[in-house]
Amino acid sequence: MQDIIISHNLEADLTKAVGRIAPDRLFVLADETTAVFCWPVIRDFEALRNAHLITIGATDEAKTLDTLATVWQQLGEGGATRHSALINLGGGMVTDLGGFAASTFKRGMAFINIPTTLLAMVDASVGGKTGINFRGLKNEIGVFSDADTVILSTPFLRTLDSHNILSGYAEMLKHGLISTAEHWKKLLTFDICGILPQIGTVGGPDCDDKQPDRSERYAALASLVEESVGVKEHIVSEDPHEQGIRKALNLGHTIGHAFESLALLKGRPVLHGYAVAWGLVCELYLSTKLTGFPRERFYATIQFIKENYGTMALDCREYDRLYDLMTHDKKNVAGRMNFTLLGDIGDIRINQQVSKDDIFEALDYYREN
Repeated sequence: MQDIIISHNLEADLTKAVGRIAPDRLFVLADETTAVFCWPVIRDFEALRNAHLITIGATDEAKTLDTLATVWQQLGEGGATRHSALINLGGGMVTDLGGFAASTFKRGMAFINIPTTLLAMVDASVGGKTGINFRGLKNEIGVFSDADTVILSTPFLRTLDSHNILSGYAEMLKHGLISTAEHWKKLLTFDICGILPQIGTVGGPDCDDKQPDRSERYAALASLVEESVGVKEHIVSEDPHEQGIRKALNLGHTIGHAFESLALLKGRPVLHGYAVAWGLVCELYLSTKLTGFPRERFYATIQFIKENYGTMALDCREYDRLYDLMTHDKKNVAGRMNFTLLGDIGDIRINQQVSKDDIFEALDYYREN
């Protein structure tokens, strides 16, 4: 299992993590954004004195085989061996692709994740999933491979815009839904508007521009992040390779990944968390219809999503294309489409088979409400 650290002293924690590996060469992977905003935070640490920076494109469009090959090439040109280490500094795209690059170069070298987005902190960097997109499908190629250490330093959240904060918060909301009613309620009532750095963003809350100091709110968010990571860590420890209960983490993702893939194919990519939020609308609708999820909790969750995430423009003529994308979901077995649904908060129902008619009905609800 990977060592997950909620860091209060990034330099000390990173120095310890690098020292435990004792690599012969050290590399840092960043994207074009984190190279500007996050690399300067750590580049002068003594433990990184001789580290070689590798920079790749930002956004999920860079999560490709070509980018992966570029990272392998730069590792090779930099003299990396299987005794070297790679630090992945960035969001989920960087930790996914970087973890896959490290896990396959020289049959595997150690890597450390320093997630810099809320989404990466609560989801992508924790749990050992690595990979790239392929043939227009999300995370189609990859391996399970744990980082040696994951260091969560919440001050990086202050570098994010509203959309990226909300993207990560959608995964936290999912964690609330699969854990306890108390956790779920805290997430629905948290003053997310109070920490958003942009005002009146498209698809985001209409926040008052006279914000008080956000320090207390960021501290409260950090506490929620720690609780959310704990939910995922507990589930992953029980089922590291997704044979059973880990499928709970896929709530909202069967349809959400289809939304995300469709947007990518149309050349209008959306943030992962937004797609998950929209997927939650559909899959909670299915849960209400098929597994008895309480309607009042359904409406409360949907209202929060509608207010904060808007909707993706969708034509009913695109349903068949979405359905085809869903058939590629990795939870499917022998051609049977398997959903994760809920009977209630924390009442997880994995491997639920849902008819095409019910899926289209859920998409109708998404479009019309």
